[in-house]
Amino acid sequence: MMGKAKAAVAGANGYAGMTLVHLLARHPGVELVQLTSRSYAGKPYSEVFPLHDLEGSFLEEPDPAEVDVVFSCLPHNVGAGKAGGWLEAGARVIDLSADFRLREAAQYPRWYRQEHPLPELLSKAVLGLPELHKDELPGAELVAVPGCYSTASILGLAPAVAAGLVGSDIVVDAKSGVSGAGRSPGLGVHFSEVNESLGAYAIDGHRHLPELVQELAALAPGGPAPRVTFVPHLVPMTRGILATCYFDLKGSLADLEEAYQEFYAGEPFTRVLPMSPTTKLASHTNLCLVNVAAQGVKAIVTSALDNLVKGASGQGVESFNLAFGFERTTGLLEPIQWP
Repeated sequence: MMGKAKAAVAGANGYAGMTLVHLLARHPGVELVQLTSRSYAGKPYSEVFPLHDLEGSFLEEPDPAEVDVVFSCLPHNVGAGKAGGWLEAGARVIDLSADFRLREAAQYPRWYRQEHPLPELLSKAVLGLPELHKDELPGAELVAVPGCYSTASILGLAPAVAAGLVGSDIVVDAKSGVSGAGRSPGLGVHFSEVNESLGAYAIDGHRHLPELVQELAALAPGGPAPRVTFVPHLVPMTRGILATCYFDLKGSLADLEEAYQEFYAGEPFTRVLPMSPTTKLASHTNLCLVNVAAQGVKAIVTSALDNLVKGASGQGVESFNLAFGFERTTGLLEPIQWP
């Protein structure tokens, strides 16, 4: 793309939106022209972004006719009904909610408790996971950025599934920092509730599970994806995801290691490490760090990323770069400092 893309961020006062503004404000190919927030409408940007030299005030809604792209950080089931109008007005859409991640409209009532308002757009959406969909992203008009848990889990499992090295059901034990629950206050993320405590939740099925199954099924050679048991946990830290994936290994550990090295060769943001990664290694970056190991015949793959960057806004910018013809790493090589 020649020149700068004019961008709007809808829902710019949540954690994902704020992280996105930090990234786009320093992106050499982006002009931030609209930030929206219903709770901050009419207030100056400086009330939320005191460290950025951003002039202007928050709008209640974006004007898609005035921008090239709308980054939607609105809650699930909110942005879906607006996206059609944004697209019709000529703006492209990078959606960070779950509204366009699943290809089957019938999945939404089960996982998101309502019918999808624009099911005809689901087939047009490209999943914003560049390691799997970078060939589909250039020129994409609607990009659905996957969830933080699903990103960590898919990248932890994709090479093994694609190589046919998974010999059993898969178990994913995943842990997230509290910022993954969003910025809105609530009892479940109150300091007194989460400090010095660790617990599992959504044990009967987390809404990121169908994204994981959908992508693994597309990779599985000659058949459906293995069955997956996914259990998330809330950890008393601000940010980070660690997914530990277990499955019976077909072949040797050397075969598995080779599959991961080949699958991620040349990938700028997913790295295979010789030791199990910690969340702090990936914190404030767009990296996903993966390690491959085994106990006997049981493979153990660990995957770590920052839930607000590679698990959300950073991956949104990475997908934007591919969609608009920028270098994939543009604006993503320096760390994010807040929150």
